[in-house]
Amino acid sequence: MTEQSTQSLDRATRFAPATRFAVPGRIAVSNRAAAVWQTATLTEIRRETPGAATFRFAVPAWAGHLPGQHLMLRLAAGDGYTAQRHYSIASAPEDEGHVELTLDHVEGGEVSGWFHTEARPGDQVEVRGPLSGFFAWPGDRPALLIGAGSGVVPLMSMVRHRRMRNLSVPLRLLVSARSPEDLIYAREYGAETTPVFTRSAPSGVPVGRMTAAHVAPLLAEQHPGGWEAYVCGSNAFAEHASRLLVEAGQPVDRIRIERFG
Repeated sequence: MTEQSTQSLDRATRFAPATRFAVPGRIAVSNRAAAVWQTATLTEIRRETPGAATFRFAVPAWAGHLPGQHLMLRLAAGDGYTAQRHYSIASAPEDEGHVELTLDHVEGGEVSGWFHTEARPGDQVEVRGPLSGFFAWPGDRPALLIGAGSGVVPLMSMVRHRRMRNLSVPLRLLVSARSPEDLIYAREYGAETTPVFTRSAPSGVPVGRMTAAHVAPLLAEQHPGGWEAYVCGSNAFAEHASRLLVEAGQPVDRIRIERFG
């Protein structure tokens, strides 16, 4: 290994992503509005994969959001017990008066378990938001999106926003799943998306972890201003994907990460 490659690997190993950045052109939503709890009525449940479903809510007073933002959801039991969770918003801002959340059925999960086993259209919960602007994409710069599993949820909000606005700004999505059956939103992907399967794949499609061979060709595309990269997934996936980006030449300060687990 050369001294140059050793230094490059060391920089990647010490990679620490930015956690905040200013969002130009963000939707004007006051902190006061985002702090107010609103009633959200469940109107539809759509199965995405054996372990994930999308829950659509009517929220008439929703003030709008940017693709990539999340909300706080609160469930209340009859005895006064409450449970709160942060969830990324899957729907585009253009879907006014509604928000969609796509939730994995987490084994032993208090809130996700209720949604997957008890929730029915007409049920009501409380939500407040939108929250956080560090992972938001207002559609004003080329976006390279990398997600795994349910990490694709906030990225899908960005894809939908671009389609609904008919934006010409470049956007590419790399999404990792265990198998085609586990690929959330599989019916919605288009030419902007490259799926990567880690355990089983359709005939002729390689099986394996995301590698530099997936990332480098996208970064090689030349666009004015370069790419803004958005990575969402588990801690392990976020570290892996961000390292691939850095080693391929993506500036550290232009990588936005949202992680879970």
